[in-house]
Amino acid sequence: MAERIPPDEQSNYETFRDCLSEPILRALAAPVENPKKKSKKKRASKRGKNGETRLEEMGADGKADGADGESEESAAEDLGEFIDYLSSIIFPSLPDAVRTLSYSKFKDSPHLQERYSTPLSAPCATESLNTIPPLAIDSLESYALLPPTSDPTDQHNFFTPLLTSYISAATSPPPIWSTTRTAECELCGRSWIPLTYHHLIPKSTHERVRKRGWHTEDRLNSVAWLCRACHSFVHRLAGNEELAKGYYLMELIREGGVEGEKREVVGKWIRWVGGVRWKSR
Repeated sequence: MAERIPPDEQSNYETFRDCLSEPILRALAAPVENPKKKSKKKRASKRGKNGETRLEEMGADGKADGADGESEESAAEDLGEFIDYLSSIIFPSLPDAVRTLSYSKFKDSPHLQERYSTPLSAPCATESLNTIPPLAIDSLESYALLPPTSDPTDQHNFFTPLLTSYISAATSPPPIWSTTRTAECELCGRSWIPLTYHHLIPKSTHERVRKRGWHTEDRLNSVAWLCRACHSFVHRLAGNEELAKGYYLMELIREGGVEGEKREVVGKWIRWVGGVRWKSR
């Protein structure tokens, strides 16, 4: 049964929920690799045809399974409730120190720094993984986000990056671009979830950008504020160099690049993920 989140942990809970939503949305948006095998569990685990994604099978494109806009909205709403439910049973099970992490606590505590610096040590990751309720594992298996009867390795591969992402977010100092922060994700428009900053010209490309003269110096540190799901989506959309050359403005990202070659992909993502939300707690 889901537990009520204490007020002093609410902010971290929302951060954790956002971190959890990112791998789930990424997994459901990925093309299905094996079209022959079919699951008898939830529709999210069905196998598609011709590279169809699980989102499309759930009605995420407004067409799959004969669905229309209403089924698209219903699928997004169901998934939002699933993410909220899953977060509400996993987060309270985490160690107290993990649930209450903050930048100020972390920087003032050598013990916390030793224990929870990323990448997480094997003992720290194992301790946290051992607290995950079996009900959460069963739920992830029902959505084919973990294989049936998943072994510890499968669970480690899912939960350790999630915990790392959450701990990094909870202990990070306020970014120097905080004054540019928007009230909603600049891609999907959701205003009820935490935001991250995305370097519109990836930092790893700055030296090459300068040498090739792709952009002026004043543009190099421009950022956009995106939810984690959209942030991850943008980095799946193109490699860093391609992002620097063709996606260096939010307008270009929304249009699918300079040539508009990925406009349909971006549009489909925005329509679908924009409807994934959770109820206020």
